[in-house]
Amino acid sequence: MKKSDFDFQLPPELIAQVPLAERSASRLLWLDPVAGSRQDRTFRELPSFLRPGDLLVFNDTRVLPARLYGRKESGGAVEILIERVTGAHEAMAQLGVSKKPKEGGRIELADGSHATVLGREGPFFRLRFESHDPLEKLLGRLGEMPLPPYIERGADDSDLERYQTVYAREPGAVAAPTAGLHFDEAMLALLREKDIDFGYVTLHVGAGTFQPVRADNIQDHQMHREWLNVGAGLVEQIRRTRAAGGRVIGVGTTVVRALESATRDGQVQPFAGETQIFIFPGYRITSIDGLITNFHLPQSTLLMLVCALAGQDFVLEAYRHAVQQKYRFFSYGDAMLILAGQ
Repeated sequence: MKKSDFDFQLPPELIAQVPLAERSASRLLWLDPVAGSRQDRTFRELPSFLRPGDLLVFNDTRVLPARLYGRKESGGAVEILIERVTGAHEAMAQLGVSKKPKEGGRIELADGSHATVLGREGPFFRLRFESHDPLEKLLGRLGEMPLPPYIERGADDSDLERYQTVYAREPGAVAAPTAGLHFDEAMLALLREKDIDFGYVTLHVGAGTFQPVRADNIQDHQMHREWLNVGAGLVEQIRRTRAAGGRVIGVGTTVVRALESATRDGQVQPFAGETQIFIFPGYRITSIDGLITNFHLPQSTLLMLVCALAGQDFVLEAYRHAVQQKYRFFSYGDAMLILAGQ
């Protein structure tokens, strides 16, 4: 299976550069993979697709302001994008710099503190931050929100709120679980009134989620590592939901990756640790009955996951329809619901 099998033509003007004024004002493309049908709807219609007793599973990770700026000892400018926090003062990071620093090199930050290069693992550098503050606090003072590379502007104060879900509570991500960005408090209240249950996983999304698939044969692609936690409480919620005839609906591909990583012998089990799971057509997803997701990059692992769930030809045809109908794409774009009809 080739990465080119997951390509589609996307006009650059469809890549959303800013969020809509209201989170839930986006459009929604509903796909029914059983019937092979689709409908153009709005995200505010989501409650009409759900039934009392259904379980929505959210990723409650919180995005860190993970982009920093500094200078090498030689004076050269450095952009630091944290990939994932690995300790109170250490992290893996991508470095934007003309000449990559060597082990032992130091990067001076805006407050006079330093980051020391401990080594390198593939495209990422291991850094130790020489500061009295733990890294999370340092990022809170000096960092800016790490908008994705396809958003061609700098982050501003509004992104501190909008590139974050309203239910985010566990700090550690450096990219947002973007399907959740469509939910505002009013939408959550409507869903509660309809007796839709909520459950949560934590998967700290890393900057590696934007790394392209470089191997032509997708089975040769090595996924990045991400930390996740699927708790015993959620596992019990899933068990009760299915026993009562309800459906488990993941909010975002990160939820699918977390639940599938925690699945053993066909059942979701409590699990905390790292995952490198790569889901593409041929993999059978069993942990969810439906998915809410954004529109993803051509040839990306996230698009491959969606194709595994709903069928490659069906999904790619839906993407071509979305382009024709001028849906907004990627992090600040519109949403897709994959769920069989009532």
